[in-house]
Amino acid sequence: MKQIVLTVNGRKHSSIPRESFLLEVLRDHLELTGSKVCCLEGECGACTVIMDGKSVNSCLILAEEADGAEIITVEGLADEDLSPLQGAFLDNAAAQCGFCIPGQLMAAQALLDRNPSPSRAEVREALAGNLCRCAGYEQITDAVLDAARGPT
Repeated sequence: MKQIVLTVNGRKHSSIPRESFLLEVLRDHLELTGSKVCCLEGECGACTVIMDGKSVNSCLILAEEADGAEIITVEGLADEDLSPLQGAFLDNAAAQCGFCIPGQLMAAQALLDRNPSPSRAEVREALAGNLCRCAGYEQITDAVLDAARGPT
């Protein structure tokens, strides 16, 4: 049986259970709990990670499908200091209850990685799959646009 290998936040991991979903692997096996368990249907975005440069719902990806992939979780956005995007979320009061924020951050980072100067409409489209029950969408959109502009 072929061994599954994932690179998560720059570190290679093996002995990954094939039948698990990526979300389970991240939370239960690698103890990276920033990706949240919520709908388990790919509807809410709370489990969003970046896989090979694309924003994905980790609750829908089988570990076997992620074999060989480069995964970035919210824990991998920054080392000791906050990333510019995380700082912009704080500056714009975009994190209210905080439950959706890891997924929002990851979807936003994937957008900024492929388009460093998005329009408001492009930000909204990129974040459309991430639900915020606190209705902080304007602050989240403003934070992404501020991060795109860079430090002032």
